[in-house]
Amino acid sequence: MSEWSDGGIYESFIGRWSRLVAAEFVDWLDQPAALRWLDVGCGTGVLTSTILRAADPAAVLGVDPSAGFVEYARQTVHDERASFDVRSAAELPDGPFDVVVAGLVLNFIPERVEALRRMREIGSTVAVYVWDYAEGMQLLRYFFDTMLALRPQDAQHDEGARFGFCSAEGLEALFHEAGYGDVRTREIVVPTVFTSFDDYWKPFLGGTGVAPAYLRGLDPADQDAMREGVRERLPIEADGSIRLTARAWAAIG
Repeated sequence: MSEWSDGGIYESFIGRWSRLVAAEFVDWLDQPAALRWLDVGCGTGVLTSTILRAADPAAVLGVDPSAGFVEYARQTVHDERASFDVRSAAELPDGPFDVVVAGLVLNFIPERVEALRRMREIGSTVAVYVWDYAEGMQLLRYFFDTMLALRPQDAQHDEGARFGFCSAEGLEALFHEAGYGDVRTREIVVPTVFTSFDDYWKPFLGGTGVAPAYLRGLDPADQDAMREGVRERLPIEADGSIRLTARAWAAIG
């Protein structure tokens, strides 16, 4: 199974927090009603459903290379204005579209500059957002900081190091390289509150996502060491809850 194939598991891991970011992102874009949108890397339909609810579009097409995610979106997004298709960022439709967006996906597109150029060709407005893996995405940062402490030989898995462009400056540079002129960026910070350590940890056991896939590849003893190492680092409150924040960076061109 692909590390990004199960929509239900993704929802419990990242989806529930990405909905908060998507709401602020669409509000920031402040686009008029009755536009045609393309959601690149739509995943489980989080951003598509937010656009339908908040932007009053004429139509939204969501595309994603994962057939599992597309099927999940089709089953959960019930709106005649929405449609979904299995396509990668290298196979985007011709359009034209009024707005092309990509939420939490640019770092997983190998040829991201080429993808941004293609989005510019088919869209009047192009906007993206990505997690701040190096600093601001705390639920992942605690995991990878523990990994670096316990298993420094696995440093190549650290998403903060792998996706160094996930910052305001990094996104601006990518957009300019892709030929965009006027580029604006902003940070989006949302709360990620867990009721208990189990609420935090169980989604890491599902195998969907980079960190869960890495964890699944460890032997049981190393998985246990990771779990206890993360538990020791987390700011667990007296009632067992864990109050973190997640930061994303957004750009529009």
